[in-house]
Amino acid sequence: MCAVSMVEQAEEKVVYKRPDSLNDCATHYCPGCTHGVAHRLVAEVLDELGVRGRTIGVSPVGCAVFAYQYFNVDGAEAAHGRAPAMATGIKRTLPDHVVFTYQGDGDLASIGLAEIVHAATRGENITTIFINNAVYGMTGGQMAPTSLPGQRTTSSPLGRDVELTGFPIHMAEMLSASPGAAYVVRRSLHNVKEINRAKKAIKIAFQAQLAGLGFSMVELLSTCPTNWGLTPVEALAWVEQKMVPVYPLGDFKVYDAVQTAAKR
Repeated sequence: MCAVSMVEQAEEKVVYKRPDSLNDCATHYCPGCTHGVAHRLVAEVLDELGVRGRTIGVSPVGCAVFAYQYFNVDGAEAAHGRAPAMATGIKRTLPDHVVFTYQGDGDLASIGLAEIVHAATRGENITTIFINNAVYGMTGGQMAPTSLPGQRTTSSPLGRDVELTGFPIHMAEMLSASPGAAYVVRRSLHNVKEINRAKKAIKIAFQAQLAGLGFSMVELLSTCPTNWGLTPVEALAWVEQKMVPVYPLGDFKVYDAVQTAAKR
């Protein structure tokens, strides 16, 4: 092979492309929001597992309300907080399909708290991707169940007062206590290292579902520059410096069988 051909071949090597599980369309997310990163990770995992053709995603109400337009899989739109209930029905009707919910903290930890707790308690064989950005994003940045102590939001302009409104809800810790939960972890999207760790966790969560092991959830600490009043770069630093100390990253529930399934 001549040198020129070898160069041309090297230039044609694809090192980065849109996952087949993501549609080629612009999203509505604010600049610096890490919803797009989370979408890509989920799509990459679906491609790698070869399950795109039999995957159904359930979208929430909130910032990710249009997620069904961005994932190139079958999708459904649930009423506020009801994604786990809808996903339960879909999975029980189509047990050979891969079913996931994609929910923010207002949707999952507030209005949908009962739905996610009972889905985990029943051990529903679904996967939940939980985006925690510590505010109600779409509706204007109000205090959410996950807002940090002292955090200023549009509905807590002097900072969250825990004596008045209570402490943040730690969903990963709470759901990991359920016997029906097979895999519950928390990751972050504030730098490349943590993004890579997040992708690995998402893949394991779907592998747990494919192995029929029960409920799986990956909580992702995410940015909301618009409602935090920060630049995108400042928002990434805020996640690391403010959110991670309150929401420590780690594995909160990993059945031995999940680890076995992840090695296949």
